[in-house]
Amino acid sequence: MKKVLALMGSPRIKKNTDILLDWVLKGIEDKRYEINKIYIKEENILPCRGCNYCGSTGECVIKDDMEKLYNKFDSGDIFILASPLYFNSVSGITKNLIDRCQRYWSIKYKLGEDYKRHFERKGIFLAVGGAKYSHDHFSHAIPTIDLFFKAINADYVGNYLVSDTDTLPVWEREDIRDELYEIGYNIGEIKNFYIHR
Repeated sequence: MKKVLALMGSPRIKKNTDILLDWVLKGIEDKRYEINKIYIKEENILPCRGCNYCGSTGECVIKDDMEKLYNKFDSGDIFILASPLYFNSVSGITKNLIDRCQRYWSIKYKLGEDYKRHFERKGIFLAVGGAKYSHDHFSHAIPTIDLFFKAINADYVGNYLVSDTDTLPVWEREDIRDELYEIGYNIGEIKNFYIHR
């Protein structure tokens, strides 16, 4: 059974980002995949110290809730990262989690180990932004997400981005609910998509 790790990176529960993620997860549930949804704000995740301990050991020196998340990263098949856009990037709590994945970069590039290289793993980014639609609204967040998925050796297969949520919140956007369900339901077969609503 495929394992899905869904990371909810908004501090607001049951609002735009969380609803967007739940609509995708509904489609995945109907495929009977194992889903583990994590509210990042509820985890005790300290910031990366930049101490480079992971560069010599492949392990993080900090002992906090990232230890259990590392186990989930290690055993996952599909990763969905959902975040609101804050100052044209992911939220602070999301970036904090991403920074703690320096461990994986070190395993791969400093220690030269094959971390999950021969596994089929997928990564999808969901994001909301309050500003009006603009073609480059999410362009500063995407490189960070790309590096995150590369670090954990997940193929970055898709973006689902929603603008103008200050005017029209996600829960009033029934037009996207079915689309997100289909993405979730077909997540095992999805190869590549970029959708900006």
